[in-house]
Amino acid sequence: MTSPSNPAPEVVTRFAPSPTGFLHIGGARTALFNYLYARRHNGRFLVRVEDTDRERSTDAAVKAIFDGLSWLGLFADDEPVFQFSRADRHREVANILLETGHAYRDFLTAEETGALRDAAKAKGRAFESPWRDRSPTVDDLSKPHTVRFRRPADAAVVVEDAVQGAVRWDSASLDDLVILRSDGAPTYNLAVVVDDHDMGVTHVIRGDDHLNNAARQSLIYDALGWTRPVFAHIPLIHGPDGAKLSKRHGAQAVHEYAEMGYLPEAMRNYLARLGWAHGDEELFSDAQAIEWFDLPGIGRAPARLDFDKLAHVNAHWIRLADDDRLAKLTLDVHLARGHDLGPDDEARLLQAMPFVKGRAKTTLELADQTGFVLKPRPIAIEARGLEMLAGESGERIGRLRDRLALFESWDVFALEAELKAFAEEEGVGFGKIGPAARAALTGGSTSPDIAKVLAALGREESLGRLNDALQQTI
Repeated sequence: MTSPSNPAPEVVTRFAPSPTGFLHIGGARTALFNYLYARRHNGRFLVRVEDTDRERSTDAAVKAIFDGLSWLGLFADDEPVFQFSRADRHREVANILLETGHAYRDFLTAEETGALRDAAKAKGRAFESPWRDRSPTVDDLSKPHTVRFRRPADAAVVVEDAVQGAVRWDSASLDDLVILRSDGAPTYNLAVVVDDHDMGVTHVIRGDDHLNNAARQSLIYDALGWTRPVFAHIPLIHGPDGAKLSKRHGAQAVHEYAEMGYLPEAMRNYLARLGWAHGDEELFSDAQAIEWFDLPGIGRAPARLDFDKLAHVNAHWIRLADDDRLAKLTLDVHLARGHDLGPDDEARLLQAMPFVKGRAKTTLELADQTGFVLKPRPIAIEARGLEMLAGESGERIGRLRDRLALFESWDVFALEAELKAFAEEEGVGFGKIGPAARAALTGGSTSPDIAKVLAALGREESLGRLNDALQQTI
């Protein structure tokens, strides 16, 4: 047990994306896991942009990453760190490794390195530069060269991974890693170690495609006398068919899920459950996720993306969402679809929201199901609808209109009772009334039950539409 005089270090996690494209759903899950772990332990969640690949890193990709994190509600506790800006610090540490004998200068040309590497591979050995045990002369130092990390010879490298368990490598199977390129640019593995150490990162939670990097990075930590962080390498996300996630599986970027009508709280819920479990819990709040999240709950097998389950989770959070917020989101969908909207349409959507949100899995479906509310009068009624409003059926709708005109309580439950009573008095099942009423009130659009349509439209709009429809049949 840690004594009060020697408290455990503050938990610090980080999400370290490369700004070479959009925020991938796998990256979003990694960010979420880091965020949840830090929050559970009252620690700090940091973001570092690993932009050392200057040719592929773009400002647009940086913006896309932060837009995605912002949409998900994953905000760092400090200003983001940009790795490229710390190159001088990385070179300083490389020089420390040179001074302590844990690194050496390699004067091989690229062609010589390639030839020796091929020869070593043919013999089943790791490449080893002849400069590993050679001291450069003053003349040598004026020539272009790289700096390589001197791995320990014939030693076992063991990483106690919080997800994968103990993972072992033979140091002889690892090349002497280049830590400074010939132009003085630091390489990835050196920069990551230095930045994680300087940022005080205690837990490195990332995809298991980085597991081999953990071996090299651990050796650098050990050479510098720095404490290794806790490594936790999480399996990647696969498509529904079990294959590595790709474009053929559908949406990959976080912004695509936003455009498809998913709520951020639903994505957090779903992504947290994608590869991690707390008993059989499927639907849980952010507070519960923070309380429950731990590293042992992460599985070792790749998680499979399941769009049906995501839709189920999203529908749950839509039902719980504030109507005003949903009305604004639905209005945005209508605008994105190019619909010509008026100043009162957001209020009309808000009035309709309680009666449609229980039927929708996405905000796109909310827009589909609220289109009838936004139609200007007189609404267009398709030919089949006009046929329903002719003859005896039309006369019945006229009587319904007259009855509703005397009805003051426009509560949905009162309307349901009134419609039922009307059908009984007419001596018909409601199936003889509903289609014609729907045609008159919505023009035949997708819509909920008639009582909910009436409640969504409101008293004056409902009666007005019924009057308009009956006028078209005269």
